[in-house]
Amino acid sequence: MNKDLIPKRTQVVIIGGGPAGLLLSQILQRNGIDSLLLERRSRAYVLDRIRAGVLEAGTVGLLESAGVGERLQREGIVHDGTYLALSNQGFRIDFKQLTGGAVTVYGQTEVTRDLYAARDALDGLVLHETDNVRICDATSDAPFVEFRHAGRDHRVQCDFIAGCDGYHGVSRQTIPRDQLREFERVYPFGWLGLLSPTPPVSEELIYASHARGFALCSMRNAELSRYYLQVPLDHQLEQWPDDLFWDELRRRIPKDAADALITGDSIEKSITPLRSYVAEPMRWGRLFLCGDAAHIVPPTGAKGLNLAASDVYYLSRALCQHYQQQDDQGLDNYSATALARVWKSERFSWYMTRLLHQFPEESDFNQRMQQAELEYLQSSVAAQTSLAENYIGLPY
Repeated sequence: MNKDLIPKRTQVVIIGGGPAGLLLSQILQRNGIDSLLLERRSRAYVLDRIRAGVLEAGTVGLLESAGVGERLQREGIVHDGTYLALSNQGFRIDFKQLTGGAVTVYGQTEVTRDLYAARDALDGLVLHETDNVRICDATSDAPFVEFRHAGRDHRVQCDFIAGCDGYHGVSRQTIPRDQLREFERVYPFGWLGLLSPTPPVSEELIYASHARGFALCSMRNAELSRYYLQVPLDHQLEQWPDDLFWDELRRRIPKDAADALITGDSIEKSITPLRSYVAEPMRWGRLFLCGDAAHIVPPTGAKGLNLAASDVYYLSRALCQHYQQQDDQGLDNYSATALARVWKSERFSWYMTRLLHQFPEESDFNQRMQQAELEYLQSSVAAQTSLAENYIGLPY
């Protein structure tokens, strides 16, 4: 971007160009609010990141209202339910029948691609490969952000700063330690994920609990599958050639799925550690945290991207109220409002993780409790309804 196009002042500086930052900038511009988005990585790097893509109905609606739902509606795969399995025996949770709702499978990479296209169409200000970002005077009435881009140093005055730059970003780290309370649970295992150019083994996701460890059968589209295995944290990718992965997956999933599984060479493989994390509050002066900058969930409940979207929903509404109605109630309540939903989603993700994984320190009693919970879920409409309500997404 030409240096002369970088403003000296804007209304909102957004730090972090993932889905949360892009969506917030899109919503703000459509409501007449100026923003500048700063991203540390290149656009190609951002688009190359492989992430999950189970979207709650609220996330789908938010994307549609932001003008980025056309391809999602055309290519997204609506799931009216999901399968849980215990010791190779599966049962289905019917979201549609239990709650009237559903989820949509649509990769986070595709969401990001759609958001970039929307920002391009509106000539949105997105600066990639920015570094040395500093948030200054966030507790004053005149905050500003300093950064380096294309070999030049810049300073941009603003009214507010949105920190959408993830767990390792500068936003949360700017908040003094004595002003922040952090909650964390690190799980003693990881997920080994494999992406394969093969048809999914099931039309809906399969979450499998097994004595050998958890497994998940997921998908990106009709010809691209994503599978996961619970593995110890010290395992390396070299220990898991494709043939060994497929053999182990067959052992852990229901027999009918194992028999129908179509295998192929992997096109991507990774091991992801699991953790739960929340930072409170999500506001410091005129700095507001969104998404992974404030909270992380284990992927078992499919809540990561959806929680970021709900943060954007609350923050964008609050900023619109400020600029359009001169009402700061939404900004004042942002942290408490967002955290109320965050903790409910953290609870569900923690519950699903405890329910389906093998914990190395687990006693025989706790293992039987896990088995009893899954058996109760299979037989109880009330328990299935509770799971379905949380999975499809609690209301904003």
